[in-house]
Amino acid sequence: MDAQPPQPAITHSGTPLPRRVHAGYALGSLVTGAFGTVPGLLLAPYLTDTLGVAAWLAGVLVWAPKAWDVLVNPVAGRISDRTRGRWGARRPYLLVGGLVLAVLFAAIFAAPFGSGRGGYVALAFLLAATAYAFFQVPYVAMPAELTDSYSERTRLLTWRVAVLAVAILVSGAIAPLVVNMGGDGIPGYRWMGLFVAALIVVGTIAVFVGTSGAPTGTVRESEPSLRAQLAVASRNRPFRLLLICFVIQAAGIAMILAGVQYFADHVLYSPDTGPTVLFACFVGPALLVMPIWTRVGARVGKARAFVRASLLFAAGAILLVLAPVLPAVAVYVIVGVLGMAYAGQQVFGLAMLPDCIAYDTARTGKRQAGVFTGLWTAGETFGLALGPGIYLLVLQIFGYVSSTSGNAAPQDSTARLGVLLGFTVLPGVLVGLAVLLMRGYDLTEAKLRATVGASVGATVN
Repeated sequence: MDAQPPQPAITHSGTPLPRRVHAGYALGSLVTGAFGTVPGLLLAPYLTDTLGVAAWLAGVLVWAPKAWDVLVNPVAGRISDRTRGRWGARRPYLLVGGLVLAVLFAAIFAAPFGSGRGGYVALAFLLAATAYAFFQVPYVAMPAELTDSYSERTRLLTWRVAVLAVAILVSGAIAPLVVNMGGDGIPGYRWMGLFVAALIVVGTIAVFVGTSGAPTGTVRESEPSLRAQLAVASRNRPFRLLLICFVIQAAGIAMILAGVQYFADHVLYSPDTGPTVLFACFVGPALLVMPIWTRVGARVGKARAFVRASLLFAAGAILLVLAPVLPAVAVYVIVGVLGMAYAGQQVFGLAMLPDCIAYDTARTGKRQAGVFTGLWTAGETFGLALGPGIYLLVLQIFGYVSSTSGNAAPQDSTARLGVLLGFTVLPGVLVGLAVLLMRGYDLTEAKLRATVGASVGATVN
């Protein structure tokens, strides 16, 4: 994994990728799905309802380690951009970062010092977030280098999002059950940590093996410094608009994720099975609509399909504010609609990112996919960290009471209102308003092809 000057590589065509590569790359989403879901789902209630940490302080402890990734992710991207070796620029980091992450994830919930030690949790989470950066950034950078085809990237990312949906279902739905089966409190969380760590190991090995021998694209000279690379990224208008929109939406989605256990406890009054049913309703329909979203994208374009999915998500989230007066089945149906919309957001957001990278490469002649994906994952991680922080701040403002018993303490009507609003209206507004940024996104397939064609022509001449 030594960093060396760029070396020539074999250019690959836009021909379809082997199914082995599709499957291998997609299985890496077991890692991103597990780490992106479980801390956002269970870390906050672990701190407030098991370790007795006040809601506002729990928000800081959840937010700060992932905010650290805003600094780490671009660095990880630049390092992977400059790495050469027989395993390629990205795959060594997938293996090492994923395996280290698995160990550190189990450590987050190990609680070796007993209850009341939020500082230990924050430190373990910080180290895990750092390891995750060195997995996630190379992982997200790979589609721009695996294929030159505009449509093939959509197919590749559709596979990935499908596995991501399964990973969210398996980790998000089963993890709370593991906590309950393990005895609630600290023992249950320890078993859950080991369960999710095992998922991370499986995903790490699968993506490393599955992408062996896959195309790596043309290796071009990168910008000489991180500052220069960041300046280039800021001048890529489609990327800039897409990134800001995705970060804001990530915060809104993370608010819902952070509120699942609280919503099940204090709105649905189903603390044991509520989180699992909510996740099943969220992810199950998402798997079914993947082919539909692909056809929508082919018909109206990625950007318009992304906007439609986002508006559907926002409308569903706001409608959930009626949950206290709706029958449970209606609540679960609305959550299913949210899952369908979320699938579209992920498919098209992630499919537009490689287009933005290819657009920049064609304009500048520089190979810096790692820096763009480093900024992307840093922004996404920041949004996913900010969401729980906002949600926990809302709970604090509305007077939520923490507990050390391993079970949620009874809450008054004001606190329950905070649980509801933070789970419904606030994230819905965030996701909906972020769509306004996409009005200026103009990177169509025709524009990308024209830019790439001009670049090739200039190179030949």
